[in-house]
Amino acid sequence: MPARRILANLACLALLALTALGCERPPSAASLREWTAADHDRAEEESKQESRAVAPPPKDDKRDKGAAGESGTGSSQTLVEVTWETACAPCHGPVGHGDGPNGPMVNAPDITRDDLLSKVTDDEIAAQIKNGKNRMPKFDLPDPVVRGLVARIRSNRGR
Repeated sequence: MPARRILANLACLALLALTALGCERPPSAASLREWTAADHDRAEEESKQESRAVAPPPKDDKRDKGAAGESGTGSSQTLVEVTWETACAPCHGPVGHGDGPNGPMVNAPDITRDDLLSKVTDDEIAAQIKNGKNRMPKFDLPDPVVRGLVARIRSNRGR
């Protein structure tokens, strides 16, 4: 019996040594390939994006012109939408109902409410964006983007 146990221990040690030696060798160049974006599984990200309801851009043509200070380029519109998604939507949500992921934590108001929007001017909304209010931080944004955000907020009134 003791000889059998010794042999078993030696076999385990040999297996362990071979495993350790195998780990020391880097993979061969032939077995490696360059990583591509297709190798990354984005199913979770894509499902989150599909499940979010995104507000359609307002139909007011002067919004794009006024927000950009240019005539009809969509770049300022895109910048406004990207700014909304990154800076505003986490608290105010896709439309502005205060239902963003951080909304309950910071008690974000529903900025689509008619009674709320009827009491403030565009300049007051712009000032809140630039200076912050309560738990809302201040945002250092170019004036055309701020005007575009104000127009976006106004366009979602009562939705």
